[in-house]
Amino acid sequence: MAAPSEGASSVNACNLRQRHAVSEVPKLDSNQQKAYNKQSDERKESKEKNETELQSLSGSFWLTRVVLLRCLAFIYCVAFLVAYNQNKSLIGQNGLLPCKLYLQSVQRYFKGKIDMDAVSYTPTIFWLLDWSDMDMNLDCVALLGLGLATFVFITGCANMIIMTVLWILYHSLVNIGQIWYSFGWESQLLETGFLGIFLCPLWSLRAVPLYTPPSYIVIWAYRWLIFRIMLGAGLIKIRGDRCWRDLTCMNYHYETQPVPNPVAYYMHRSPWWFHQFETLVNHFVELIVPFFIFLGRRMCIVNGILQILFQVLLIISGNLSFLNWLTIVPSIACFDDAFLKFLFSSKINGIKDQVLKTQAEKASGRQPSPRYGTLVRRVMNISLGLLIICLSIPVVFNLLRSKQVMNTSFNSLRIVNTYGAFGSITKQRTEVILQGTSSLNPNDATTVWEEYDFKCKPGNLTRRPCLISPYHYRLDWLMWFAAFQTYEQNEWLIHLAGKILANDTQALSLMASNPFEGRQPPRWIKGEHYLYKFSRPWGKHAAEGKWWIRKRIGPYFPPVNLQGLRKYFETRNWPVPNSPLK
Repeated sequence: MAAPSEGASSVNACNLRQRHAVSEVPKLDSNQQKAYNKQSDERKESKEKNETELQSLSGSFWLTRVVLLRCLAFIYCVAFLVAYNQNKSLIGQNGLLPCKLYLQSVQRYFKGKIDMDAVSYTPTIFWLLDWSDMDMNLDCVALLGLGLATFVFITGCANMIIMTVLWILYHSLVNIGQIWYSFGWESQLLETGFLGIFLCPLWSLRAVPLYTPPSYIVIWAYRWLIFRIMLGAGLIKIRGDRCWRDLTCMNYHYETQPVPNPVAYYMHRSPWWFHQFETLVNHFVELIVPFFIFLGRRMCIVNGILQILFQVLLIISGNLSFLNWLTIVPSIACFDDAFLKFLFSSKINGIKDQVLKTQAEKASGRQPSPRYGTLVRRVMNISLGLLIICLSIPVVFNLLRSKQVMNTSFNSLRIVNTYGAFGSITKQRTEVILQGTSSLNPNDATTVWEEYDFKCKPGNLTRRPCLISPYHYRLDWLMWFAAFQTYEQNEWLIHLAGKILANDTQALSLMASNPFEGRQPPRWIKGEHYLYKFSRPWGKHAAEGKWWIRKRIGPYFPPVNLQGLRKYFETRNWPVPNSPLK
């Protein structure tokens, strides 16, 4: 008999090892087998349930509406909180730019009448209020808005009535806020809030109102909004400052942005190639990604994710008010319920459970017949869509123009607007530093001048840059603009100086510190102009505790006192404060 080959021996040995290995697998007892089978069934059931949920929630926007409303309400909360804390000092009865004087000037322009022309020029409920106590009016509007917004934020429930009131209240503040409310995020919040009105049922305060499914028209209106915001921001950069085209803008942005934060201090020192990469990413997200909205569900979701991540990066690297937080809101409309379901619990009768039941009834054809109010709402949504199309015509033309205008409204209600940010980048940072002295002679070389610090803007070299977003200090923001303008272009700055001389508590509440606290106020105030730069991390100045280094440019405005400002105040109808000096 022939000897077995070497290959056959190997096969036999392998089979023996396999049989031996199988024999070594411990057998499960009956209880263990039941537990194993149960776990397997549970995994299979969970997988099937998840697939069913995805299929049921795909293309619906019930959960999207809840997230949208909560995020929008959060922004309203911040905006009304800022208004309550700062409006009396900025536009109150004795504010830096009193809104009462502004309304009176509008009234005089329309020959002393408060008619439809005046109201359409400055739409605000303050026309209907008693102007004798404007501070009380401002507080009531801000507190009412804050209360309603807090309710929506906590519950996730709202109706058209609440959202309309919120929109009217903030619209009223923006239209009397003058230069303090002149920035793009104000119009953006009004447009976002206006769309939020049509996202809700008329009366119901249920999170999942059975007869009022989210309108596809409103969802697409939000997508159209984020498309215009991002594309407008991208185009204004490409058409604006040359540094956006040669990829060098980020070399300056972190240091020269209006209100830097601690992260910006370190980001400024990134290598040149990283700054170029940042600029390329910016162009990709603002000029290319917005078109993903129109490429189907998956690409629309990709757009939403990228836009939100981009805004989070901007939030981390700067104090840009609530602008970036607000820009996240319309991005949420890129997600349907199937994508957002992970944000909601699966408890019985919870929001997600209610949505699943509603979708199941819809799939089975057992959905209740529409009510009269539902039909009226559909007509309103169609009318909204037509309105947005009409109002978008000048906005689209503006996007296509080589001389694009950013942050502009073509209608007094600010329903559809143009947007853009940082079309030009300042290459150097200058600051206006207010200084006071008790000396009788401000021109004496031995005069000691003491500096006033603002809440957040750079001043004290050893003070760490603040981190306040989404909160916003309006005075600090305007001081950034004043630094590369003149005091003649910013009369409110001289008004601020006069109020500091008078030891005005409202004006001083806008400041971080008062060097004359507990003693007589200064006799003179002046503005000094400085060039500011970040110190080098771990360098000589940083070792001394300095975040900034500075160099004096020269005087911004000359020393002034109350007596010398009397005529200046009288010609502008500002109350002339009495000198508190003894």
